[in-house]
Amino acid sequence: MRPVRLFAIGEDAVTVTQGHHGERLLTPGEVANLFRVDPKTVTRWATAGRIGSIRTPGGHRRFRESEVQHLLSQLTTEATEPVRH
Repeated sequence: MRPVRLFAIGEDAVTVTQGHHGERLLTPGEVANLFRVDPKTVTRWATAGRIGSIRTPGGHRRFRESEVQHLLSQLTTEATEPVRH
């Protein structure tokens, strides 16, 4: 994979292969699939500061996988008992 130059608001440009320090970066669509929401909802969350994002030189948003997984784990809980019908 060739290096990609990414920009973050308020930070210097960073050249990386996958993401900051080799971390995988997710598209709004990938994040939306994890949370089961529309990609535009993910974009609104980023605009509101609820989730951090990085901008590519073309202006597209990308999300750090570790941050997305952390947020997802905070918002989900495992069932302790089976669901009864």
